[in-house]
Amino acid sequence: MIDKKKESLMIITNYYPPEIGAASNRIFHLAEGLSSDYTVKVVTPLPNYPTGRIFKDYRNKFTSKSIENGIQIHRLWIFASVSKNKISRLLAMLSYSFSLILYFLRQRTPNKVIIQSPPLIVAFISIFLLKSKKRKIILNVSDLWPRAGLELGALKKNWFYSVLRQMERFNYLNSNIILGQSNEILKHVSEINPKAKTHLYRNYPIIELKEIPTIEKSNKSLTIVYAGLLGVAQGILKLCQNLDFTDIELHIYGSGAEEKEILDFMQKHPTLPIFMHGKLDRNQLHNELMNYDLAIVPLIKRIYGSVPSKIFEFSKLGLPLLYFGGGEGEKIIHNYKLGWVADVGNYENLNSIIETIKSNGLEIQQKKDIQVRANKAFSFEGQLLDLKKTI
Repeated sequence: MIDKKKESLMIITNYYPPEIGAASNRIFHLAEGLSSDYTVKVVTPLPNYPTGRIFKDYRNKFTSKSIENGIQIHRLWIFASVSKNKISRLLAMLSYSFSLILYFLRQRTPNKVIIQSPPLIVAFISIFLLKSKKRKIILNVSDLWPRAGLELGALKKNWFYSVLRQMERFNYLNSNIILGQSNEILKHVSEINPKAKTHLYRNYPIIELKEIPTIEKSNKSLTIVYAGLLGVAQGILKLCQNLDFTDIELHIYGSGAEEKEILDFMQKHPTLPIFMHGKLDRNQLHNELMNYDLAIVPLIKRIYGSVPSKIFEFSKLGLPLLYFGGGEGEKIIHNYKLGWVADVGNYENLNSIIETIKSNGLEIQQKKDIQVRANKAFSFEGQLLDLKKTI
């Protein structure tokens, strides 16, 4: 049932359940958290991530409308693709933008709108159209595009990059409030728009508190787990190629653009203790993660503004973290004593730290202490309360 007495609020996002991953979980919890105070409407593409194909239940549809957990969900047509080809990725963003234009022409828009960025072009189109309607625009920035694209090598400094920079500037200058998942993002925004009203809103998950299990191991290998997107930015293939696998195992959960290359590498190196477990739903995954010694959180290189949400999710499960991504994430690991930090891109240093962990061993009490600190520091409820006061 929809409570018509509440103020309406719209969330525009590219990712939403039944899609999996940090982005869809973040927006789902945001929508659910705000639904106690607002009538929330989510506008999102037909689900297709991370496979790049429209999910079976939504195929042959141009749009889909439903009410889920009291939230109105409007799913729009998109040219689905996870191709590394830049043209295909651009077409995907433009197709959803086109669907949004048609949607705005036909539907009444609430006075408050939260817009997820990236994708930068989708955010730009949304802000451009809603600005004329004098809506309160709340821009939720989770990564700094196009800067992140340049740092990852996905973009080059050319005319297209210049256009994206102008879109980014437009977005920051024409939003009423800008949410950023890191202090680096907020600093970047303020450099472009010193008058911007900004608010730190990290990707804290809602997680059922789980008891740390006592694991009887059949061998002495250190079990390291990675769970998440198998994309270019995470660099899991390169991790497989550079780890010293002496007395360690690497377990991988997830899917993405590098999945096939990782499987090909495993087939060519069948003696390496690398195990691919595919995708699991979130509750299943959390249960599985509890069985490993530590989790690795890698990035292929330091990306300014990026703070992987896995830091918050895995630490709340009590998993010690091996962070390999540089930037603000390192400070969080150090400040809250969540594990170890290796120099981003330095695999010799990474292997050295793993050797130290193996030598010193891991105690259950270490995991319990990490879980206590994380659940105290990374409170979704406390953060949501602050957000409601801000918007």
